[in-house]
Amino acid sequence: MHRFKLDLADLATTWFACSPIQEASLSLRMWTHPGFYHLQSAAFERLRPAFDRLDPANRSLLLALVGENRWIPDFLTPRPATPWPDFRTELAAVRALPPEQLRPELEQTFLPHQQSLPGVLAAGLADPARLLARIADALEEYWERCLAPAWWPQARAVQEADLVYRSRVLSQQGAAALFADLDHRLRWADGVLSINRRWSDWDSEITVDGRGLVLVPTFFARGAITMISNDRPPQISYPARGQAGMTDPRPPVTPRALGLLLGAPKARLLALLAEPASTTDLAYRLGVTPGAVSQHLAVLHRTGLVSRARHGRSVLYSRSPLGDELTGNPRRS
Repeated sequence: MHRFKLDLADLATTWFACSPIQEASLSLRMWTHPGFYHLQSAAFERLRPAFDRLDPANRSLLLALVGENRWIPDFLTPRPATPWPDFRTELAAVRALPPEQLRPELEQTFLPHQQSLPGVLAAGLADPARLLARIADALEEYWERCLAPAWWPQARAVQEADLVYRSRVLSQQGAAALFADLDHRLRWADGVLSINRRWSDWDSEITVDGRGLVLVPTFFARGAITMISNDRPPQISYPARGQAGMTDPRPPVTPRALGLLLGAPKARLLALLAEPASTTDLAYRLGVTPGAVSQHLAVLHRTGLVSRARHGRSVLYSRSPLGDELTGNPRRS
């Protein structure tokens, strides 16, 4: 059991963030443990040719960073400093790790389960500064060639929608409902947020003590997870909702009557907006330009069928209660 002790001030400073470098690092599990995160399998099969074209030495180094139990070194998933950090800012934090800390980071990841470090990492520790630079360079190549061009823009849109939903749950139902909705492993009671860590028999307790608890959605976890080390700033990653849309980006079939009433493009948009989405994400899923989507959304907004809210640099749209009623779907809380 992993416990976070939060007083009222800590609860007030609990916040959400999205982390591109966390997703890049955790996504390495897709290549070492295929099938574990099935909602991303189709997307990563499309990325396989780009992954296979990476520098072979970099590819081998990246794969070595995933333990047999799917653990990833903590330094590759630094706690976000802002709600929406960019990849290069987070990569700079990875590069800034003092080289003498690299060995302890790797040992706490691999030794409890594998008894030895992967060969390429063990050999590289003869020059930890160079090994750290190689890891950062390999991660950067992986991001630029595999994830950034096609996968991350849609993944970011899904995470934006997740954060809008979580904010609504928090404002309407409170912290207890929020934590319960994040994942079944989480339990909030008497000022303690507990995680049932079935993957570990460690029992630990962390006092947040004014440092803030950061909640981060991810595509590469089956349930709520934490850092390996209890010395890291408090952070919980949880499964992002809405991932099914990335498995099959095709819009749902819309009722014929709705298409006749609104026109096919607007009807498809309304059907997609059961979950909040950005113009870019909707354009991707419909295979049209963002400009075309914007025009239709403007009409749907003026007629009260969709609502919109700004989140960071994006504007997210979702069906209004009237839009839910028109599509025959109940309003989601």
